[in-house]
Amino acid sequence: MKKIEVRKLSKYVPLTPRQFRQRFFERFYDPAFDAVKAELDKVCDIAWNGYIEYRKSPRTRPAGAGFADAKFKLPIEWLATREAIRTAERAQRNRKSRSRVLVVSGATRSEHTCPGEVSKTRRLANHAIAALRRRRIEVDLLDLSALADEPWKVIHPCKTCVSTAMPLCHWPCSCYPNHAMGQTNDWMNEIYPRWAAAHGVLVVTPVNWYQVSSSLKLMMDRLVCADGGNPDPTTTHGKDPARAKALELKGWDFPRHLAGRAFAVLAHGDAEGPENVRDMLCNWLQSMGLHQAGAHAALARYVGYYEPYATSHEALDADRDLFKEVDNAARSLAEMIRQIRRGEFTPPDAGLRDPRQK
Repeated sequence: MKKIEVRKLSKYVPLTPRQFRQRFFERFYDPAFDAVKAELDKVCDIAWNGYIEYRKSPRTRPAGAGFADAKFKLPIEWLATREAIRTAERAQRNRKSRSRVLVVSGATRSEHTCPGEVSKTRRLANHAIAALRRRRIEVDLLDLSALADEPWKVIHPCKTCVSTAMPLCHWPCSCYPNHAMGQTNDWMNEIYPRWAAAHGVLVVTPVNWYQVSSSLKLMMDRLVCADGGNPDPTTTHGKDPARAKALELKGWDFPRHLAGRAFAVLAHGDAEGPENVRDMLCNWLQSMGLHQAGAHAALARYVGYYEPYATSHEALDADRDLFKEVDNAARSLAEMIRQIRRGEFTPPDAGLRDPRQK
């Protein structure tokens, strides 16, 4: 086996008490909090202690049966998310359950905060939802604009543990919540089970600077653990990089936790980029082992091409063909799900093993 080496460049330098206090109180800038300043001082002192002592996961319990090291303590929050995923997977595999599609509305625009107007993405997603429901598909709408108009709802950034070693990337992600750093309210703990429960996924997204929205990209990055992630953090004793490297070098099977589901994609823009974004999303989903639901299920369209932003909703109103194409994408996705669930669909590369596992 190769020599295990964990690279480091610099010593960690924590915030000073003054810097920490300044950041803490930025949350309470509203003068209304002045009345509880003494109480907040006490809370700040406790938060500082948690930070400097690095109490990332202050509530844990022994992993128990089913883990390589039953006595190793795991965060209670992680165990709860794991159980939610397992429950969702059982429902997804139940042949008597209704087919279920996760519709991802990838725009961050909100009518409830600035900019004060609904996104075209949400309108197209709603149209797809209606088309799916007409085919007796159960729909779960994941509207990422909630990141903009709900207090303290966040998707924290991926730390790319996978680039150190695949087994260090846990399924589900165990990087968050990190109570020592105040990195809490991570929405992914709810989102992972919603992906696991779906038989199909429909992603609708605008083009933002030749890419998907920052909200959608945050979710995409945090789904890396679904493609090869380690379902047993006790094997790496939490986040021990040396243990993870050794485990990968012994041979890792890169389990695809969401493989076999169907997908459809719609990328829309007003000047340039929809084709690239569509192709990127299709490549991403296919790399996780999901199956594209036919040619009609991958759309790249322009709405109000080089026309004023101010009339873009009117341009969408006038594009009746686009709504028909969304109908077709929904129909194609519903049919693919039907074939998969009845065992009528066999991928051409079924049974083949990729010699370049990663």
